[in-house]
Amino acid sequence: MPEKPLFAKPETHRREGADGVFYLESGYDLPPSSRAVGEWLIDWAEKTPDAVFLAERSADRSSWSELSYAAALAEVERLASWLLDSGAGPENPVAILSENSVDQALLTLAAMQVGIPAATLSPAYALLSSDHAKLKAMIELITPAVIFVSDAAAYAKALAAIAPLHQAKIIASRPDGGDGVTALASLSGKASKHQLAAAFAAVGPETVAKLLFTSGSTGMPKAVINTQLMLTTNQAANRVVWPFLLDQPPVIVDWLPWSHTFGSNFNFFMVLRNGGALYIDDGRPAPGLINRTAENIKSVRPSLCFNVPRGYDLLAQLMEEDSDLATIFYQMQLIFYAGAALPQSLWEQMMAQSERSTGRITPLVCAWGSTETAPAATHCHFQAPVSGNIGVPVPGTSLKLVPNQGKIEVRLKGPNITPGYFRNPQMTKAAFDEEGYYCIGDAVRLADPDDPSKGLFFDGRVSEDFKLLSGTWVSSGALRLAGIDALAPLAQDIVVAGHDRDEVGFLIFVNEAAARALLAEKGIPAADTLALADIIHHPEIRASLAAGLAKLKAASGGASSRHAARARLLASPADADAGEITDKAYLNQRQILQSRAADLAALFSDDEAAFVRPA
Repeated sequence: MPEKPLFAKPETHRREGADGVFYLESGYDLPPSSRAVGEWLIDWAEKTPDAVFLAERSADRSSWSELSYAAALAEVERLASWLLDSGAGPENPVAILSENSVDQALLTLAAMQVGIPAATLSPAYALLSSDHAKLKAMIELITPAVIFVSDAAAYAKALAAIAPLHQAKIIASRPDGGDGVTALASLSGKASKHQLAAAFAAVGPETVAKLLFTSGSTGMPKAVINTQLMLTTNQAANRVVWPFLLDQPPVIVDWLPWSHTFGSNFNFFMVLRNGGALYIDDGRPAPGLINRTAENIKSVRPSLCFNVPRGYDLLAQLMEEDSDLATIFYQMQLIFYAGAALPQSLWEQMMAQSERSTGRITPLVCAWGSTETAPAATHCHFQAPVSGNIGVPVPGTSLKLVPNQGKIEVRLKGPNITPGYFRNPQMTKAAFDEEGYYCIGDAVRLADPDDPSKGLFFDGRVSEDFKLLSGTWVSSGALRLAGIDALAPLAQDIVVAGHDRDEVGFLIFVNEAAARALLAEKGIPAADTLALADIIHHPEIRASLAAGLAKLKAASGGASSRHAARARLLASPADADAGEITDKAYLNQRQILQSRAADLAALFSDDEAAFVRPA
């Protein structure tokens, strides 16, 4: 028998509007969705009670601690019973400050089961901030009745900073070291099975399920309302375009933080909706920690992989030396990237590794959306010929394409779109246009103007593009990717600069391992022990950078907006504490231009030693 196709064939309908506006919609109907996420947990606890739902590494990392669907439901009901007596409710949610953990998952599901919003806050606001300003603003906004932390001692400073701002009960997985902190494991409520059932029956599609915060790169984070309808319809759409989910429960190893929509709404609920298993990855896309991810992949042998480009870059480097890892990795059904575009050079490297390891090309796809879209608004449910294709609208979502300063701005409408921002009616009103389409602020371009079913390409943030003094617009997103490819493997990532200047410049985070390897190839002594500051000023590195810039200039035809006339290598990696890198391991371009003001000034100075020009 021939294998069933992984994907539904893309079908996209186009209709015309006024003034160059047009609309794109899926050719597939959105099927009826569940009333609430909690129905999925109840259903799988009945159908496959002993199947693994969640797992995390033991304290010594020697084994996996696994939790079945039946056991998960029992724990959710225990915690939900306590929450009904806690004072939490629609106006006083449960605030969660924790790394991904089984406890966090159970508490989130328990809150949602009885109509209490779960507000998941990034641990970075608690653990990496010195003034806790954003955390304080979040707590004041949501007025939680319950605050959960994974470790009371680790979060002690943050808890002290927000103590005057709330009257919440504090609970923790590890309560030792925290005054007035109750152990999550000890919680028990008085609500009966009947009361729990009644509370769950009152949960409907419009019930607020979660509050997820935007990154806050341009101000204080906003609390995005996520309803049950947003979550259930998004997963219903996923099952249409990925029909393999109906045949085989997914198994994933995943680190993506549940304080963000990619890891939580897309990955976590995809697993729950389809009776799969989620093994919490204690690795990260960072040197050293990526080895834990590799170890976990070898141990679990997942069926799908989800990650950001930085994670795949590091995994690809490991797989060049570890053939066993490569074979296991590329035997998966598909590899999915999001959060940022995958450089074409990395795309080609992974394609080659896949064919070399398994004799086939493992599908490499992505999707596009935001916290406000729950998150998938488009899906690339086909194997695109090049990187960056974000696919076509998912069933139920309508895209409105609006001409804007030479680009095509995209707006969205559908049941997966947020009704607004928690306790912020002014910002909610400003987020939607006159037709009720959400204004996401992104631009796209058609892969084929004559055939919308061939997908779209992300064309940058409208707000991040800028003009040179000549009046020429610079598409920073497209130029960043072109620059990474031209400077491969030297450039780990790039920040595009040049607003109101004569020419474009790059601030470059160097791929330190690649730079050391280049110096070693040139016979430079002690290449593996040189300080990064010495590496970036080495003549061989500057020459390689100049050659890459020349390659980019040649490919651009000399157009000032499509190449960098100067570039500066940065002497330190992106700093998460300074807000330069997000939980999902991609760069906060706007913040870096602010925090690296001295480097920016040097880049556009008259000191030729401070930067490099094309060869």
